[in-house]
Amino acid sequence: MTDVVYDDKGQLEQIQDGLLEGEQIIAVYDAIGAGTGFIGLTNRRIIIQDQSYVGKRFAITSIPYSRVSSVSVVSNKSWAGQFFSSGTIAIAVGTATYEIEFRGSDKAHHVHNLILSQAS
Repeated sequence: MTDVVYDDKGQLEQIQDGLLEGEQIIAVYDAIGAGTGFIGLTNRRIIIQDQSYVGKRFAITSIPYSRVSSVSVVSNKSWAGQFFSSGTIAIAVGTATYEIEFRGSDKAHHVHNLILSQAS
């Protein structure tokens, strides 16, 4: 597991605990905004932690790359053309769309490119 990119060691460990045989982690990024805790990318799937459930419940959603129909990067721009400090990706899977917001548009672009490289 060399060169794994991650924001939070605890989130990385959560992903490690749920790996399938032969699966390798590529990146784990902390997410901001309502609901989402983090996104993990492995060589087999996308893993999203959703904390929007009532109480202390949360969901871990696994999305095989083969199920992704599109991935979009949404970056906020000011009137002067400068990027703000956040970026968002939208992952379409069937009729569902998962939106994940990051601190910094560079992470959104990295996740976008990783998903495209794994899905093709």
